[in-house]
Amino acid sequence: MVISFERENCHNLNIAESREWLVTNGIGGYASGTIANLPTRRYHGLLVAALKPPLGRTLLLTKLDETVSYKNQNYPLYCNRWADGTVNPEGYQQIESFHLEGTIAVWKFTFADVILEKRIWMEQGENTTYIHYHLLSSSQPINLNIKALINHRDHHHHTQAKDWQLNINKTNKGVSIQAFPKATPLYLLTYPRIDEKTIVSTPTNDWYYGFNLAVEKYRGQQELEDHLHAITFDAELEVGKSLTITASTGENPMTNGEQALVFRRSYEQQIIQKFATAQKSQPEPKNLLSKLSKRLTQKTPNTQPTPEWINQLILAANQFIVNRKSPKQPDGKTIIAGYHWFEDWGRDTMISLPGLTICTGQLNVARSILQTFAKYVEQGMLPNRFPDSGTTPDYNTVDATLWYFEAVRAYYEATEDDKLIEELFPVLAEIIDFYRRGTRYDIHVDADDGLIYAGEAGSQLTWMDAKVGDWVVTPRIGKPIEISALWYNALQIMDRFAQKLRKDKLDYERLARLIKEKGFARFWNQEGGYCYDVLDTPNGNDASLRPNQIFALSLPPMSKYSYAPLLTPEQEKQVMDICTQKLLTPYGLRSLASDEPEYKGVYGGDIYQRDGAYHQGTVWGWLIGAYVTAHLRIYNDPTKAEELLKPMAEHLMVHGVGNISEIFDGNEPITPRGCIAQAWSVAEVLRAWSMINRVS
Repeated sequence: MVISFERENCHNLNIAESREWLVTNGIGGYASGTIANLPTRRYHGLLVAALKPPLGRTLLLTKLDETVSYKNQNYPLYCNRWADGTVNPEGYQQIESFHLEGTIAVWKFTFADVILEKRIWMEQGENTTYIHYHLLSSSQPINLNIKALINHRDHHHHTQAKDWQLNINKTNKGVSIQAFPKATPLYLLTYPRIDEKTIVSTPTNDWYYGFNLAVEKYRGQQELEDHLHAITFDAELEVGKSLTITASTGENPMTNGEQALVFRRSYEQQIIQKFATAQKSQPEPKNLLSKLSKRLTQKTPNTQPTPEWINQLILAANQFIVNRKSPKQPDGKTIIAGYHWFEDWGRDTMISLPGLTICTGQLNVARSILQTFAKYVEQGMLPNRFPDSGTTPDYNTVDATLWYFEAVRAYYEATEDDKLIEELFPVLAEIIDFYRRGTRYDIHVDADDGLIYAGEAGSQLTWMDAKVGDWVVTPRIGKPIEISALWYNALQIMDRFAQKLRKDKLDYERLARLIKEKGFARFWNQEGGYCYDVLDTPNGNDASLRPNQIFALSLPPMSKYSYAPLLTPEQEKQVMDICTQKLLTPYGLRSLASDEPEYKGVYGGDIYQRDGAYHQGTVWGWLIGAYVTAHLRIYNDPTKAEELLKPMAEHLMVHGVGNISEIFDGNEPITPRGCIAQAWSVAEVLRAWSMINRVS
């Protein structure tokens, strides 16, 4: 599947401004925009630099407004929407096509007899963006006028015109621009160099007022912003020649665009190759195969080439993996939860780790992430998130720590890395001990049934964590079902690790047996024919029909070890049936059934409206992974399981092109919302596809 849009779609502004591209640099920075070259979000820009990697993300270069002069005619290649709603100029009318070359964004512009290509990508490990122009065809040279509009703000904020003391200085390869005395300099460099006859630069200092950001308006945010026109480049370009504008926080990045492009293509090819190698070497999932028919177990290995849409997702997966260096972990890695606005979250990282790193063959990255987060364990808890401001991590989560066990298990089964398990075992044992005797937010084990109780007034500890001011939308105080499934899974994992390392088992098996034989049975709602979502809430047992019960069927996914299921076979099929009927959509599961009184089917409006719908009916893409895992385990039908993933292939052409969205409306037409690229959405589709591929 090639991510490509032809003239008809590029000239349809409704389509062209709703498809967004994303390129990243592996340290938290990014560049992003629409295929129409029309900014619609505060997060759109050509260089959003991670000044304190992987955070401190700061918009430095907003956009380049390019106009081609050719045979006494001017052809704008950009467009802007202004405060009154007017779109001017309409540069999207010059776009012949747009496509992704790996993750590289590529436009082809045509006008008169001119064909001009433009590519955008970033340098891995550096706050550097390349904007590369190549003239394919024309009957005479073109003149390219490029206005650089800059900013200097946190990527979450917006700017109104200020009296900046702009400082522009010429450098060896271009110019340095400092918006104000304490601002990080932005280097705009050219190849060929400025003043080599064909390129000149003219400093300016003009504010452009009233950029209208349509998506911010839909999100109930400030939709108007100003940007500073700092400098103009004028270049003459001949047929077959190229011009590269390099935007960087570094004074001496590589500026030869042709060479940088070769490096980028080679890097992405290596990522694809790692995945191909990993798929060939991954072992068959033993506990599932024991349930599959002889016909499946005796089939020869799948030698079909990897689908193009999966290869695209492999590259998308790599965009979330970033550096998190520390004195104790100089090569530390982490996972950005989603673009554009999320930081690295503990929960998202652990859920995403198997799909983003293990399935893709980046085992060294998985190991580094597990070691990095182990250093941050405090009172038996993993951080929920690392704030963009760089302040102390937040520890308001009950499930991130339990997903850590599952991530460790997945890594160990792929590597049999006894050394790492030996290193992490004391941390894991400490976590179990804290959960047993109690830690923050009244998280503790109920000795009577073995289940985890968590929560106190004003807290939101599970993945359904929306909170606006003092309003916790889905508090779920009590014993949430997925937490109990994860706790049971963690105890089973620790029992296996203790055996492997010949450690004291510390009652892991007994605690797991208590959950299986006594505690978990309490979740079954006989009247409804499905599981309660939360037990022992301040208002009793919560019978809201939510997707969290699917984890009782999907954990552990494809493990070598066969744990005793938490539900009976009949109960498992009832859960699958009702989740299919009430929650399943082509792009994931609804967070609440549509016939529940609190259901909200559209995600939009101000923060109260959006967060009020976030987990009250909104569809979550990442849940498709658990659903497909459970479906395959219960029905033993790989063909059907793979069919469930196919809508995601088509989704790569919508919203964040080449990526998978965070959420979708619960109501038809299941419109994508939220982040254009979400780590656990991509990860869980890759994990599920890899699982199916191993048994097909």
